[in-house]
Amino acid sequence: MLDFLFGLFSNDMGIDLGTANTLVSVKDKGIVLREPSVVALDKESKRVLAVGAEAKKMLGRTPDSIVTVRPLKNGVIADFEVTQQMIKYFIRKVHHRSSLLHPRIVISVPSGITEVERRAVQESAEQAGAREVFLIDEAMASAIGAGLPVSEPNASMIVDIGGGATEAAVISLGGMVVSKCIGIAGDEFDEAIQQFLRRKHNIIIGEATSETIKLRIGSVFPLKEEMTMEVKGRDQANGLPKTVIISSEEVRQALKEPVTIIIDMIKDALEETPAELSADLVDRGIIVAGGGALLRGLPDLIRQETELPVQRAEDPLTCVAVGTSRYLEVLDDIDRSGRVVLASKRRSAGGK
Repeated sequence: MLDFLFGLFSNDMGIDLGTANTLVSVKDKGIVLREPSVVALDKESKRVLAVGAEAKKMLGRTPDSIVTVRPLKNGVIADFEVTQQMIKYFIRKVHHRSSLLHPRIVISVPSGITEVERRAVQESAEQAGAREVFLIDEAMASAIGAGLPVSEPNASMIVDIGGGATEAAVISLGGMVVSKCIGIAGDEFDEAIQQFLRRKHNIIIGEATSETIKLRIGSVFPLKEEMTMEVKGRDQANGLPKTVIISSEEVRQALKEPVTIIIDMIKDALEETPAELSADLVDRGIIVAGGGALLRGLPDLIRQETELPVQRAEDPLTCVAVGTSRYLEVLDDIDRSGRVVLASKRRSAGGK
């Protein structure tokens, strides 16, 4: 009876808890929230002042009394208490600040994290008000959200490049046959641009500026028409404001090292793939998802390096969130079939 009442008054949620952004989907409603994974705190009292988009506006602009925190690093929780506050804020925002709702929540996690880190994610959501928490590997969620036929006895390959981690997985019969995860992704792209400009142009720029450069003129493959952009920052020598003009060729040079590491990881995953599944990939190729998939020329570069067909997911930014929503539908099917739901609790779906 209690479960029935909870079902009436709660909306199950899927959460893509990303290093850079958090997306929340609600059953039958789709994606209802998309905000930066940033929290602004009072430095002394640790009181939360702002969360999400409002907090991101404060990055690099706060007085000494306020600190902006990104509580996840490389896809895992770096600050448990702040993550808990952030999840609670997002749950209440989605449910219009009602404290009476206790939804079931599916959260995506990187496949490479430890059991302790998985428990930290689960406990954060439970402390934030979730009735039940289920974990799904990020690569599996991304593949489901991208529409790959993960339950078929044929290989599907997904490469998900997020803010803090990149995952590559070969999936067959509903499980990950091969999976790789490294802490090189969008944040490292931004950092590489910052370091390059500091070395070559003697200019210091912030996180938001480097992200803007990446989005506007970033590329990893030669463009038909190269681009330039005016960049403002601080002169490293004298500390005064400084403006420089940079080109897409320079940004490509800055991104070469982190992108090469990702390409090598994809090749490692392919080398570990069983021969029969490798044969499937010759025709099916690779799907690239996550925010990093939007980097100009990335599918072309992966295609050149692997000699396989490579496509960008239809909506790479939402694949993981959509995948968590579809997994919620599976949970309902399990309920109706009479199988034990607790059997999938406290373990990840799609694990090896």
